[in-house]
Amino acid sequence: MDTSHLAQHAGTAGALFASIFVVATTTMKTMIPLRVFGILANVVLIVTAIPTHNYLVMGVQAVMLFVNSYRLHQMLQLVRDVKKSVNSDLSMEWLKPFMTERNCAAGEILFYKDEKAEDMLYIVSGKFKLVESGIVLPVGAIVGELGMLSPSNTRTQTLECVEAGLILSVSYTKVEELYVQNPAFGFYFLRLTSARLFQNLEAAEKRLAQHLASSAEPKPA
Repeated sequence: MDTSHLAQHAGTAGALFASIFVVATTTMKTMIPLRVFGILANVVLIVTAIPTHNYLVMGVQAVMLFVNSYRLHQMLQLVRDVKKSVNSDLSMEWLKPFMTERNCAAGEILFYKDEKAEDMLYIVSGKFKLVESGIVLPVGAIVGELGMLSPSNTRTQTLECVEAGLILSVSYTKVEELYVQNPAFGFYFLRLTSARLFQNLEAAEKRLAQHLASSAEPKPA
């Protein structure tokens, strides 16, 4: 039985379906649907290349399938981790793969008040202090994330390294890139930063209440 015609028709049909998926990817505005349609196109092209023994196409599409699958996994994992972070302790562990390490020495100034803010920092070890307020930041703290949302993008305080340690930094450009690539990530990032703003507001209200209470106490004669 001559199967060459069947293989030819299957290849034509497969190429048509693959073309539809490829065209569909050009209409995608976000990364996750784009990766999904890219994977579908890769699978269809591999299947249609099998009857004709087109190993070049199969090899190229297999590599593209791996890349698309890996990138899709990364993005889905990022969204899951951000959701978990928002619903738990507001940890930013999910950003570590996108951050760069920096060792800091005691007495080093990481940034000054009113200078341009370009990144946010995650404290891995050591001790760091916000000079103007005197607040010592614990390990696991994030500092500088709200500068991204500030219209002026300037630092509100000076950050000093009190004891040598390690920090991780991520640029606002990278955060913006992740935000644009995936609206779900952007949504949860906004929830995260909003929660931090409310935490800061609550802490400020408590300090104000304590100050007013201490001022209202009668002084001994």
